[in-house]
Amino acid sequence: MPVKNRFAELHDEITAWRRDIHENPEILFETHRTSAMVADKLREFGCEEVVEGIGRTGVVGVIKGKSDASGKVIGLRADMDALPIHEQTGVEYASKTDGAMHACGHDGHTAMLLGAAKYLAETRNFDGTVVVIFQPAEEGGGGGREMCNDGMMERWGIQEVYGMHNWPGRPTGSFAIRPGAFFAATDLLEIEVEGLGGHAAKPHETIDSTVVASQLVLAAQTIASRNADPVEQIVVSITSFETSSKAFNVIPQRVSLMGTVRTMSAEMRDLAEKRLNEICDGIAATFGARIKLVYHRNYPVMVNHDEQTEFAAKVATSVTGQCDEAPLVMGGEDFAFMLEERPGAYILVGNGDTAMVHHPMYNFNDDAIPAGCSWWAEIVEQRMPAA
Repeated sequence: MPVKNRFAELHDEITAWRRDIHENPEILFETHRTSAMVADKLREFGCEEVVEGIGRTGVVGVIKGKSDASGKVIGLRADMDALPIHEQTGVEYASKTDGAMHACGHDGHTAMLLGAAKYLAETRNFDGTVVVIFQPAEEGGGGGREMCNDGMMERWGIQEVYGMHNWPGRPTGSFAIRPGAFFAATDLLEIEVEGLGGHAAKPHETIDSTVVASQLVLAAQTIASRNADPVEQIVVSITSFETSSKAFNVIPQRVSLMGTVRTMSAEMRDLAEKRLNEICDGIAATFGARIKLVYHRNYPVMVNHDEQTEFAAKVATSVTGQCDEAPLVMGGEDFAFMLEERPGAYILVGNGDTAMVHHPMYNFNDDAIPAGCSWWAEIVEQRMPAA
């Protein structure tokens, strides 16, 4: 059962939607234009129900099959938000908003799910109900958590949920997936180091906050190299180091650090937080400084459910003839919140030989649209075959 012919027919139309979204990127929960466009399209397609404002600016559409003897309800989710990056692609439909661009392909995800929704509303060749979910604020805002907290799963009786992300470097339209832990937990840390500032010529009269903070940066790396089991996945990165003075001859009073911790298990997540607190306390005592750590647990590990992953891979194979095993990904994905509430699976679709996501030269590959749309449609038709 290869790529559906209907999506070849709809390809130009779906591409036009994608490029319109690309040209008008919106960040985090500010997806007002995109959300309105999505809602208008879903109503135009004939969805039984279209609800806006779920998870602040999320949109949910409901499509009923020809029958409902199965009583099954499946959710399909796409993300809508862009990134605070200045686009450098030079394409004719490049971002018209300075400092914002679709550098992760959410424009493609939204357009593909709209294409699948149009097809499913046209054919209704399934027994059950489809809930199409268009989510804001995947890029750090936790829009998936917000939609779940608004009671989305319970309100529409969603029983399973499926998501998709494009993947540069994979052949265009090919698929890859893995069961279990897939995307990492992505925690955030902020550290304030308070020393005693003074003249750079008299370091003995100061508590040098730059030295203290530098020790912290180095010590944090020992969590992965000396505390964690080497076979575990953990990344501790200090990504910002900012002093309270910019002068050449001043030892600053304060240093602010920021960073991220990526882990693939609850045990490693707990270890990282515990060791960072101990390191901060120990270095503060050693140098006589004051150190405050704020450790924010952000996105949890995204875990694919075994049965649904096997099914999703089978569907992908039916569409393109093959589905590969995906690697572990140390990036985060807030679809994790939906998979904590309901069984489901998340799959990668190849974007071809393009720039990597989160790069100013990245662009979603429109040639992946038919495969992506077909996978979503087949998830529905194979999971809930028409009576």
